[in-house]
Amino acid sequence: MNILVFNSGSSSLRYQLIDTATRAVIVKDYIERIGESETPDFNSAMRRAFAALSSHKIDAIGHRVVHGGANFSSATLVTDKTLAQVESVSHLAPLHNPPNLTGVKACREVMPNLPNVMVFDTAFHMTMPASAYMYAIPQNDYKKHGIRRYGFHGTSHDYVSQECAKLCKSTREKMRIISVHLGNGCSVCAIDKGKSIDTSMGLTPLEGLIMGTRSGDIDPAAIEYIAKAHDFSTAETISYLNKKCGLLGLTGSNDFRDLMTEMDKGNPDATTAFEMVAHRLVKYVGAYITVMNGCDAIIFTGGIGNNIPELRTYVIGKLGYMGAKIDEKENAKYNSKDRFQTGEITGKGSSLRTFAICTNEELSIALQTASVIQ
Repeated sequence: MNILVFNSGSSSLRYQLIDTATRAVIVKDYIERIGESETPDFNSAMRRAFAALSSHKIDAIGHRVVHGGANFSSATLVTDKTLAQVESVSHLAPLHNPPNLTGVKACREVMPNLPNVMVFDTAFHMTMPASAYMYAIPQNDYKKHGIRRYGFHGTSHDYVSQECAKLCKSTREKMRIISVHLGNGCSVCAIDKGKSIDTSMGLTPLEGLIMGTRSGDIDPAAIEYIAKAHDFSTAETISYLNKKCGLLGLTGSNDFRDLMTEMDKGNPDATTAFEMVAHRLVKYVGAYITVMNGCDAIIFTGGIGNNIPELRTYVIGKLGYMGAKIDEKENAKYNSKDRFQTGEITGKGSSLRTFAICTNEELSIALQTASVIQ
């Protein structure tokens, strides 16, 4: 099937047309600056995309949607009902869901005869037990307001863990895998027997690891101090933690490559930032090894995970106590110069296997979309 995959941002639209039989990308493009004169709105962007695709057969459209709440544990066909259900939880992802859904609505209007499918970042994590997804707050806050851990990057964790099992000549159902997705947004996922049983992001993508512009874990009481210090409203404080912190707040840049360059120059702030990122990552990986009572494989993926060998060396080095080893020669091959490759970097005699795997969320969305409409 030819599946058109859309990833709508606040002012941008990425798309790929994928043949799910061969997994080949037929067409891909990136439309920027939606809302300006050339492309005034998403309907205009969709018409521009469909015009570029006019000579190609399209069977269905798959959309990345960040937050599906607790209602969706898998990809779902877009109907008035399912769209309303997703809109009802969009306040949980105010930076992501509105543009995602704007893209869905524009597609339905511009090409009304094509089926649309929503694929959720949260769906893969709906297998987490209550002990992992519940917060220690009054039960009514969960039951009435849906306040719980949802987790994100599910499409990526799902895809790379399947690829890992193939490389191990096994199946996910026989493995304990830790998937480390590191990009501008970062998360770790514990996958036991093919199911997500814990993950570092929470109610929103703000919780967990240190990220490009997000603080990650922080004492909730510190939020009040930040608000008072800057004379922020609640919304301004959350925006600050989402957009002005993380690597950007620590170093002035949210690009990990800039951090590595500054480290090479001997910048102590860059070194501290690297150690902070790595330290928190090691804490989560170690915790998830314990939660699963062991680990068979660790995956590094995303723009940072896949392309910064020094970070992989640091993490696996901290697992030496359990016999984990990394092959430094192989590890060095997966770097920012030769980006987005897949391969094994396990050291000889290691107690667990380690991989750098290039994620492919668009392909995963296409395959899930095809499965829904078949």
